[in-house]
Amino acid sequence: MTSPPPSHPSPPPSPASPVSSGPRSFLRCLREDLKVVADRDPAVRSRGEALLAPFLPALWLHRPASRLHARGHRVAARVLSLAGRFLSGGVDIHPGAQVGRRLFIDHGAAVVIGEDAVIGDDVTLYHQVTIGAVGWWRDRHRLPGERRHPTLGDRVVVGAGASVLGPVRIGDDSLVGAHALVTTDVPAGSRVWAPKSEIHPKGKPVMVVAGTEAKRKRGGL
Repeated sequence: MTSPPPSHPSPPPSPASPVSSGPRSFLRCLREDLKVVADRDPAVRSRGEALLAPFLPALWLHRPASRLHARGHRVAARVLSLAGRFLSGGVDIHPGAQVGRRLFIDHGAAVVIGEDAVIGDDVTLYHQVTIGAVGWWRDRHRLPGERRHPTLGDRVVVGAGASVLGPVRIGDDSLVGAHALVTTDVPAGSRVWAPKSEIHPKGKPVMVVAGTEAKRKRGGL
């Protein structure tokens, strides 16, 4: 069971490092993004190969989409966002999200970053990560201006299949393990792990709980 929503709006998040516009800034960001891919993906051998990283179209189109969204051009921003999602094979970054520098999304598949999420610098997300809201049934009761999505600090790593939900804060240098579910604040430098699977040797009785009825099963899983 999740905790009830706060009775007052959350304090404003620390903004991610801004990515300025202009030809020189664009080229600097481009080189930086390619270097990040080459540094963090062991399968990439060169900057040219880094250009093929699946998440880059979504990230590169997010930047102009974010500027359009901030100026009130929401439809045009969503069009760019959808184009980035299509070209990247499923990386969905809402144009309202604040994304810092040197974001790396490994494999770039089925990643969701919600509208008022804040992503710090040097963050790494693996595939099937959700940086999202708890759900519309909770969000419709929030006060105007109250945040719905998480804030990730600098150098945060979120493992494959993990979900960080609601207006929580993940502190700098924290690691969220694969398939973890995070709905509360995480202090800086923390490690959050999902329960590991248990191994039962074949032939050993295993207790399986279905609903309220416990059944004993033999012969392995």
